[in-house]
Amino acid sequence: MIHPSAIVEDGAQLGVDCEILARAIVTRHAVLADRVVVHPGAVVGGDPQYIKFDRATPSFVRVGEGTVIRENVTLNRAIHAGNSTVIGARCFLMANSHLGHDCALGDDVVLANNVMLAGHVDVGSFTFIGGGAGIHQFCRIGESAMISGLSRISRDLAPFTITAERDEVSGLNLVGLKRRGFSREAIGELKTAFRAVYFGLGNIRELAATALANGNYTTTEARRFLEFFAGGKRGFARSARTTTEASDA
Repeated sequence: MIHPSAIVEDGAQLGVDCEILARAIVTRHAVLADRVVVHPGAVVGGDPQYIKFDRATPSFVRVGEGTVIRENVTLNRAIHAGNSTVIGARCFLMANSHLGHDCALGDDVVLANNVMLAGHVDVGSFTFIGGGAGIHQFCRIGESAMISGLSRISRDLAPFTITAERDEVSGLNLVGLKRRGFSREAIGELKTAFRAVYFGLGNIRELAATALANGNYTTTEARRFLEFFAGGKRGFARSARTTTEASDA
């Protein structure tokens, strides 16, 4: 269904049962899977906010099936030819949220109102980002993370964690883990791994590598948590407890 006042440019690709509501804009650079809903005022596939960008560059935005794009959301296409900004399946992007160029969202991600993702941000599946939060470019957000509203994120956030304020990790997202049906064994190992990484002193990447090598973790969830610290460019958010203790010292 395409509302008469919506704009769908020649070359845009729409799957089965998509809905493009009043005054929404879907550019020729957009590829929408089945059952995507685009609400009024949203722009899917707009040019990236990159000073050196050549508008003739053939780049894209790809939106997974069942994703809902609410009012005035902006999804910018990638900056390099052939590349895409990617939104997974069943995501819910609330009003006025923004995805910069070359972002990648997993499945079942929720962005609350006014969330701001800079370019090249990678967000894992089942993550929730609270209203007004801002994420720095090239940050990685692990799966099933939860970020408080109005947070300022400039470092990588490990999977399964809760973060607030300025890069302050406060604990594991236990409610989210239980809702996903994680086993008691997995949650127990995640707690052990969390303490090994965030309550220790020293380089957080080295702490995670040591825990992975010596901890005898058997669940894939705990191993994914620890393996996350082997990558990235931005450094890692620290626990609120560690930050406070360092400040006191």
